[in-house]
Amino acid sequence: MSDNLRIGIPSKGRLAEAAAQLLIEAGLKFRRQERSLFARVRDMPIEVTFLRTDDIPVLCAEGAIDMGITGGDLIEETGVQVTSRLPLGMGSWRLAICVPEDSDIRKPSDLAGRRIATSFPTVTKKYLAKHKVEAHIVRLTGSVEVMIALGVADAIVDLVETGSTLAANRLMILDELGRYEAALVQNPETRHTQLADRVVRRLEGVVIARAYSLLEYNVPEAKLAEAEKITPGFESPTVSKLEEAGWYSVRAMVKSSEVIGIMEQLEALGATAILETTITNCRL
Repeated sequence: MSDNLRIGIPSKGRLAEAAAQLLIEAGLKFRRQERSLFARVRDMPIEVTFLRTDDIPVLCAEGAIDMGITGGDLIEETGVQVTSRLPLGMGSWRLAICVPEDSDIRKPSDLAGRRIATSFPTVTKKYLAKHKVEAHIVRLTGSVEVMIALGVADAIVDLVETGSTLAANRLMILDELGRYEAALVQNPETRHTQLADRVVRRLEGVVIARAYSLLEYNVPEAKLAEAEKITPGFESPTVSKLEEAGWYSVRAMVKSSEVIGIMEQLEALGATAILETTITNCRL
């Protein structure tokens, strides 16, 4: 048993590079040797282990790793007992049941007696049970989009991001089974609880920083109260008097996805020198 805390991250696939970059930005710096399964974090008793993404929830539950970064869809599919510590804001995908555009399947009850190909049999069975439908599930581990064209299935349950793959295969979404993103999970019986908490705080600082920007602007005193309503900040904005009488400088954290709209509102209000600054890390 290792004396180091072990964090499992995907060795390849959609999350591999993003997970590694997240750890590095959080100060957990490491270098992976070619084809190595382990890497040691500098200056901390932590090992990074490179694993198959869909194995991470199971290996975390079994204690082979103390923490892991994986998809929320895989956590639900495996049904293992792990502690979800932090949503990571990485990846955004839907698990959907899809049928051909010209299919006669138009509602969940139409799936009765049909064949459904999927890599998510557990979640699919729960969905069918919820709708009191019995269907034949064809369990697969690879790409399932082509299974309808091959005559293997009448419908598929798969992850959908942009929808371009569905369009290319002339498929449409019948219903959504869930929405997921990447998450940090932890073995509930890990011996490294204090170190695990440090890892969570470090990652949390980066995750929050990625979701927010720092907005600075000048505003006349008569419009200050209205401006503060537009930019209330994470807790409250920082307000300072300018040398020019009747003017104030305001600094506040705002959601990055809302920055452009907020800047337009402030400009219409009479604010000037409106600046956006990227936040790379924080503690809140």
